Amino acid sequence: MDENTQRLANSIGARVRQERLSLQWTLDQLAEHAGISRRMLVNVEQGAANPSVGTLLRLSDSLGVGLPALVEPPPLKAVKITRRGEGAVLWAGKHGGRGVLLGGTRSPNVIELWDWTLKPGESHDSDAHVTGTEELLQVLEGELTVRVGAETHVLGESDALCFPGDEPHAYENNSNAPLRFTLTVFEPGVGTSHRQLGSDAPAN
Repeated sequence: MDENTQRLANSIGARVRQERLSLQWTLDQLAEHAGISRRMLVNVEQGAANPSVGTLLRLSDSLGVGLPALVEPPPLKAVKITRRGEGAVLWAGKHGGRGVLLGGTRSPNVIELWDWTLKPGESHDSDAHVTGTEELLQVLEGELTVRVGAETHVLGESDALCFPGDEPHAYENNSNAPLRFTLTVFEPGVGTSHRQLGSDAPAN
C-alpha cells in the first residue's frame, strides 16, 4: 500500500476497533454480524488490510455508523468541506479508475456522495445493500452501463438513473473512452437493529 492508502487503512482500523469496543463486542461477534472472517477483521483493525467497499459496508452497517463515519474523522463542526483531492479512495481499478467517497451524513439515515471514474474495460460489482437503500447517479463524462438485478441500462453524458441499491448491481465502462459519474447512496436506518445486540461479554 502507498502512504495515503496506509494512512486511510490505519484510520479505518482504529475507528472499527473504537466502535466495536463501544458496543462491547468481541472480534468474533463483529465478524459474525458482518459476515466476514475473524482474520480479515483483525487485519482491518491493525491497518494491515485494504478492505473492499463491500467489506467496509458490512462493517459499517453492523456497527451502526454508516460508511462515511468509518473513513472520515468525527466532524468538529456541523459544516464539513471536502476539498479537491481530499476524498477517501475506497476502490481502485486495474487501469487507474477510482471510487472516491467525498462525504456523507451520520446514521441512522446515511447519505453518501461519491465521485467515480472508470477507465475503458473497468467495472465494479456491488452486493445488495441494506433493505431500502436507494442510489442516484449522473454521468458527467463518457458512457456508463449499470446492471441492476436482471436489468441493464446504458447511460450517456448528463443522463441520470435512480435505482434500488438493495439488489445486486454493477457499474461498467464498456466503451473505449474514460467515464466519470457522481453517485449518491441513501441507506435508511443504519444500525438500528444491530445496536440492540450488544453483549456483556468482555471485548478483546
